[in-house]
Amino acid sequence: MNADDLKKFTSDAVDRLAALIDAGHSDQLAAMLRAIARFHRYSFHNVCLIASQRPTATRVAGFQTWRALNRFVRKGEKGIVILAPIIRRRADGADEDSKHIAGFRAAYVFDVAQTDGEPLPSVAAVSGDPGQRTRTLRSAIIARGIVLDDLDDLGGALGTSAGGRIQIVKGLSPAEEFVVLVHEFAHELLHRAADRPKSRDVRELEAEAVAFVVGEAIGLQVGNAARDYIHLYHGDRDGLLASMDLIRAAATAIIVAVDPAP
Repeated sequence: MNADDLKKFTSDAVDRLAALIDAGHSDQLAAMLRAIARFHRYSFHNVCLIASQRPTATRVAGFQTWRALNRFVRKGEKGIVILAPIIRRRADGADEDSKHIAGFRAAYVFDVAQTDGEPLPSVAAVSGDPGQRTRTLRSAIIARGIVLDDLDDLGGALGTSAGGRIQIVKGLSPAEEFVVLVHEFAHELLHRAADRPKSRDVRELEAEAVAFVVGEAIGLQVGNAARDYIHLYHGDRDGLLASMDLIRAAATAIIVAVDPAP
C-alpha cells in the first residue's frame, strides 16, 4: 500500500471499529462481567489465608456461587478456610446504616481448579495467523531501542509497557501474541512523552485501536476482541474519533514496519 492507500485504510478501519463500539459489547463480555460480579473481593488477611492453604489458587468462591455459575465442587475437595463477617442490625436502628460487624466466623471457599462444569465466560479472542510478521514486529520493536521480555507470568496481564521495555506473557496464540505486541508497541509510540493523555482509559482506547487497525491490515479477526476491550475501558465513538490522527500515525508506522510494500 502506498501512503494514500494506508491513510484511507486506517481511516476506514477506525470507522469500522467505531461502528462495532456503537453496536455495544458482545454477549461474551456481558457474561464475563456478570461472573466477575459474583466473586467477592477478599481482605488482605483472607488473601494470606487462601495463599497459605492453596498457593496455586487463582479464582475462589463459595459452594453456592460456583453452583450459580453452573460449576460444581468435586466430591472430596477440601475447602479453603477464610473469615466471613457476621453482620447484625443494631437494636435501636431500622435502616442500613444501623448494621454493624458483630464478629467473624469461619467460611469455606473453593478454587476453580476444585470444580467441574461449564467454562467460565471470557471476552472475545483474536484469531488468524500473522505468520512471519510477528518476528518482523519483534525486530521493529527492538530496533527502536525497546527491551522486549517474554515472561511466564505477568500477574494476569497479557502484556505491559513501561517506557522502553515491553513485557509479554508466554504461551499466547500466534494471533494474540501479535496483537498484544502491537498494543504495547502503540503505548511506546504514543504515550511516553510529556503530552500523553492523563486518562488511562484514553491511552488504552488509542493503543487498542492501533492494534485493531494493524490486525485488520494483515488479515486477523480482531474486531470483537478490540470492541470488548475498549468497552472495558469506557471507550466510545467520540473518544475514538478524537484520537484519529494519533491512531492513524502509529498504525501506519507499524504496518509499514511489519508489512513493507515490495
